[in-house]
Amino acid sequence: MKKHIYIFTSLLLVSGIALAQKGNLKRANKLFEMRAYVEAAEIYEKKERSQEVLQNLADSYYYNANLQKAIKTYRELFVAYGDSIDIELHFRYAQALKGVKNYKDADFHLSRYFNKTINTPAFIDGLEKTAPHTFKLKQMESAKSGSDFGLSFYGDNKVAFTSSRNTKNPSYSWNNLPYLDLYNATITDSGTLENVMPFSNEINTGSHESNATFSKDGKTMYFNRTSKTRTKTGEERIAHIKIFKAELVDGNWTNVTGLPFNSDTYSSEHPALSKDGKTLYFASDMPGTIGSFDIFKVVINDDGTYGTPENLGDKVNTKHREQFPYLSDLGVLYFSSDGHLGYGGLDVFRSNIVNGDFDQPVNLGGSINSNLDDFSYTVREKTNKGYVSSNKSGYDRLYGFVREENILTKYLVEGIVQDKNSNELLTGALVTLFDETGTVIQDSIVGEKADYLFKIEPNKKYKVRGTRKAYIPQDVEFSTDSKGKISHNIYLALESYVEAEETVKENERGDVQIQLDKIYFDFDKSEVREDAAITLNVLVDLLNKYTGMEVEVSAHTDARGPDQYNLNLSKSRAAATLEYLVSQGIDRNRLKSIGYGEMQPLNKCIKEGICDDKEYDINRRCEFTIIN
Repeated sequence: MKKHIYIFTSLLLVSGIALAQKGNLKRANKLFEMRAYVEAAEIYEKKERSQEVLQNLADSYYYNANLQKAIKTYRELFVAYGDSIDIELHFRYAQALKGVKNYKDADFHLSRYFNKTINTPAFIDGLEKTAPHTFKLKQMESAKSGSDFGLSFYGDNKVAFTSSRNTKNPSYSWNNLPYLDLYNATITDSGTLENVMPFSNEINTGSHESNATFSKDGKTMYFNRTSKTRTKTGEERIAHIKIFKAELVDGNWTNVTGLPFNSDTYSSEHPALSKDGKTLYFASDMPGTIGSFDIFKVVINDDGTYGTPENLGDKVNTKHREQFPYLSDLGVLYFSSDGHLGYGGLDVFRSNIVNGDFDQPVNLGGSINSNLDDFSYTVREKTNKGYVSSNKSGYDRLYGFVREENILTKYLVEGIVQDKNSNELLTGALVTLFDETGTVIQDSIVGEKADYLFKIEPNKKYKVRGTRKAYIPQDVEFSTDSKGKISHNIYLALESYVEAEETVKENERGDVQIQLDKIYFDFDKSEVREDAAITLNVLVDLLNKYTGMEVEVSAHTDARGPDQYNLNLSKSRAAATLEYLVSQGIDRNRLKSIGYGEMQPLNKCIKEGICDDKEYDINRRCEFTIIN
């Protein structure tokens, strides 16, 4: 009896553990759904490593920027369940890998995700020469600094920013930091925030407030506020973010009202006013978005009402996150994105208005963007000073910056390719840039305007070469060292072989050929005779003179004799001629031999018995066609 009681008790214990584990997993999933990622990860770590557990655990670490643990867990997930993993996991895994600058593995997964080759190191290298500005950043300090970000201009000498420094606020389950509030402050010349004060309780509540933007007169403020209640969206319960407007009346912020396009089923966030105050830009995942979050704009009417929000379109927005818009005084749109190619996480981009639409965004480069999140960019264009936020230190931090024009964008060589004698533009010419070791750096086939442009670097020696079929290549050397110039305008004037050499002619088929005295072979033989060698030495001299010239050696027979016999004989004679040229020191790679037999007659003698010997003789020949 005792034994049966023990077994029964054991079964109850095992069953209880199983139920507890199942219950704990249910709780972890609930926490994950509520985006309480820290708590969710703690539970998932203790669970059996199923596909669901590994995916949610990896995502929990990823969304909290715990990248090393995210990478380790994503790797475990891909090894165990690679064939059944959702394609979106490739993107998140790649972003985590970029966060630790493992671009090789990140590009592997991004290439799978986008179904095209992604080469982040090459992109970064090119961006260093093309980014419009370089930035000098300095982290901003203040007493009791918490997680600070999202600084904006507030009047002439004040700024507003977002911070988690109020430790009396409850902790946010996403990252266990206090809820966010809005603060105002002044900035010293050394970049320190002073006189830091929270906005009033009209603005700061028991929820998150962040990302303020102000009208030019400082009397109107738009900002984010997170809903206190969660609503079910898809499979998740989300506390959506809404945009609110406040007015400054007698020194106090009041009349706080939500905007009419706010919703309990999607978020609208990160408001940014245009200079004239007539357009509000913001990020949202409202219906009509291309991806996770898109940048929208909405007209603010003179009577204070709002138009219909308008998506900025697929040049600005991608399948992923576009957030934190900012419109400078010059009408330049700055925003952050992880959907456009970048260094990792959110990068800051800029886009200009061209003919009423925003053009292709440009990454601001590695002097401001990092492998983690960089966002909330603001700038005063005339002074080239501004602010940006980043979590590259592990927490959100504010940085002041001074920007300068990127001098590398000024280092370039450009020009056109034209015929030396006729000045005709040589469309289709190849222009190649070499470094001082002779290594090819860049090359380009010129288009209709026959123009080229290469980005170059300071303190280097280069050579630019123009080539075109049947033209003599031209090389021009130049330097960007201390005695050289930043930019070079080099016109490449190529001379055709036809113009340069009397022996080079263009035939009726458009082939450019070297006209030599006829060379002869003994009957049924392919060895080069002494008299033929004398003629071929003229070609040797020409090939030595023009070391870039490449030639096709072709042999032809007349129509007398069997077809196959004539074809084989012509191949042997062409090959023998090529070997003679090689024996005289010509590089074999510059030569090509081909036998056409009787297939390319120059007259009507296309079969045996219809012509005299002289007419047949015309078709027995060797030709030397310039192929490069």
